[in-house]
Amino acid sequence: MLTLDNPKIAPALPMDPSDLSIGDLLDALAAHKDKPLVFRYDGRPVKPGYHVTEVKAGQFSALDCGANPESWSEIFVQLWDVDEGGPVHMPAGRFAAIIRKVAYHVALDPAARLTFEVSDGIRPMELHRATQPALVGGTVEVELSPRPASCKPRDRWLEDQKAAGASCSAPASGKACCS
Repeated sequence: MLTLDNPKIAPALPMDPSDLSIGDLLDALAAHKDKPLVFRYDGRPVKPGYHVTEVKAGQFSALDCGANPESWSEIFVQLWDVDEGGPVHMPAGRFAAIIRKVAYHVALDPAARLTFEVSDGIRPMELHRATQPALVGGTVEVELSPRPASCKPRDRWLEDQKAAGASCSAPASGKACCS
């Protein structure tokens, strides 16, 4: 039977610590408004004329490969990697102002998972996650890396194993008591 509401939604997995939320990104940029903001992917920086072409916020409900219902919120920032805006990269404050303008019209959860969609207008759009911004010379750099697929039941099992391992100590035999 098809049901539209499933009260058995599994709790979302904790966000990967290497991921950055939009709130984290904006907090990190706040002290560097006038510095150029440079996103890096595929081992190179985006071109100085890059555009933020779209910001989307979504609430997702899904069924994972273990038949577990899932739900999460995610924000997508689309970057168009072109050289049309001038000789310098966008200042961090301008990027933050774009996000604030979007937040005025669209509800953005500051803790939502953040995904960047990047394309140069020729290659297909690719999904990336962002790491904590770093000051490099006179610029703020954000490294983008491809967002890998994962198996959520396996990820939950690994989290459980890590938690179980942390809650017990290994006996003299060297074998963990939780195994």
